[in-house]
Amino acid sequence: MTDLTLCTLNCNGIRAAKKRGFHKWLRKTNPDALALQEVRARPEQVDDEDISPAGYNSRWVIAEKKGYSGVAMYSKLDVDRYSVGTGLGWSDAEGRYLRTDFEAGFSVCSLYLPSGSSSEERQTSKYAFMDHFMKFARKLLKEERPIVIVGDLNIAHENIDIHNPKSNAKSSGFLPDERAWFTKLLKQGWVDVFREQHGDDPGKYSWWSNRGRARELDRGWRIDYALASPQFAKLVTDCWIEKDAGLSDHAPVWTRFTAP
Repeated sequence: MTDLTLCTLNCNGIRAAKKRGFHKWLRKTNPDALALQEVRARPEQVDDEDISPAGYNSRWVIAEKKGYSGVAMYSKLDVDRYSVGTGLGWSDAEGRYLRTDFEAGFSVCSLYLPSGSSSEERQTSKYAFMDHFMKFARKLLKEERPIVIVGDLNIAHENIDIHNPKSNAKSSGFLPDERAWFTKLLKQGWVDVFREQHGDDPGKYSWWSNRGRARELDRGWRIDYALASPQFAKLVTDCWIEKDAGLSDHAPVWTRFTAP
């Protein structure tokens, strides 16, 4: 039996993360697979080590709009194939989804769910994606394969996943309809791996606003997840949030599991 580590990180721009020590962190932590969201760069804008760090296979999915969104996968494991997009045209153009099927017999999907905080129009788009992805996720479960969806879902699910639930009850990312959608996703059969491992522990956040000393005071949101199919959930042995990585306004979220 082989233990593997999977990490997910919204890097808030791979170039910005690099300035904050991304490559040193990667060498030190040494994940077997790393899913990134919001890379916000094109290959011609970065160095070779950013595109494919030493020892890793890589695949990037870039948004059509420059400096925006984008997801990636770095892996030390042998890959069978990559699949890009969920079939929703405008979100695929924003580079929000990458699935990696590994030869070992499991799959990792890097997802960057849209944010609705900038405008009512973007909130409407977020809801449209959520409706689309609910159906898409159900199809994934029907494969009966070890699959895990990791990434920035831009939703804090329960009161314990946000510092001040009362004052944020009308904030995008914690709206009743968003939270109900998340509950419905879990009822499909997806397992919130962190909660499965840590129960109702409060104060476990993965993102902090850059305003109001939120990071310093640990006034955060848990919006970065590992959602496992039942087949993958059986393989998981631990999940944790690396709060002190300092690479982004998000923290890396780690999952340790046994290879199928």
